[in-house]
Order: sequence, then C-alpha cells, then structure tokens
Amino acid sequence: MATIIMKALKTTLVFLLITTISCAQSPRKQADAKIGDVTVNVDYGAPSVKGRTIYGELVPYNKVWRAGANENTTVAFDKDVKIGDTAVPAGKYGLFIIPKKDDKWTIILSKKNDAWGSNGYSKSNDLLRIDLKVEMIENQEQLMFKVVEKGVKFAWEKASFVIPVQ
Repeated sequence: MATIIMKALKTTLVFLLITTISCAQSPRKQADAKIGDVTVNVDYGAPSVKGRTIYGELVPYNKVWRAGANENTTVAFDKDVKIGDTAVPAGKYGLFIIPKKDDKWTIILSKKNDAWGSNGYSKSNDLLRIDLKVEMIENQEQLMFKVVEKGVKFAWEKASFVIPVQ
C-alpha cells in the first residue's frame, strides 16, 4: 500500500513540476555577449504585456522597479567597465529602473544582487544612478534585454533604451 501511495505522490509531484514549468508566466532568461573584450551577462524574468498597461499601472511611475519579474534582474561584467561617468568594477549587480512619465528614466546598479524584486532594494547599496533617454517603440510583447555593441538594450511594451557600457 505504501508503494502505491509513494508512486502516486511522485507522479503528482512530476505533474506539478511540468505544469509549473510549462505555464510559467515570466520565464527566466539570459542575455550573454561581449562588448569589446568584456563578457556581459543579464539574468532576468521576462513577463509579457498580455494587453495590460505596463508603465504607470503595473509598473508605477517614480518608484524603483526590479527591471523584470520575480527575482531581481542582475547584470554581470567579467572586467571593469564604465557606464556614463562611473567606473564599474567587474562583478554582478542588481539592476533597477525608475520609470517616469517623461522620456528620462533612472537606471540603478546596486551592489546587492540577490534581492527578491524591489522589496530588498536600498539606496545605500547604489553603485550607480544614471538618467537615460527612453525611446518610444511600437510594442515589445515580452520584456527583453540584449547585449549590443554599445551597451545593454532594454525593451518592453512601448519603452526602449540602451545602457551605455564602455
């Protein structure tokens, strides 16, 4: 009898695991590439728009946002880089965004890279804050980061920008 119960329990757990993976609302994604001789990795949860209004509703204006879903987004550099006027040592950082109604959004690199969303964010851990001009685009259904020649590109819903990395 115990064997039958254990088999049923294992089958149920496997079914739940498969269902969870296949129905994931915001799959974990990675963007990996080189900028010059620096390897850059962005790890993020990639939610989809699904007909929702993102900025100003799902993601409030003027509040720190984790730049993705679930665990906070991280960006890692295998060598020292420069972003704007700030020297950024090689390492892994939490990436946060403050969306705004205008076309200048604040991008934050945090020395704390293991927070769960923006709940674990503290300004005291900021390594970098930079305001970037946001380009309005047609529509990007699923949140996307991509390492490009001049930096790290972000796009979701109707907003896009490139974090300049040298």
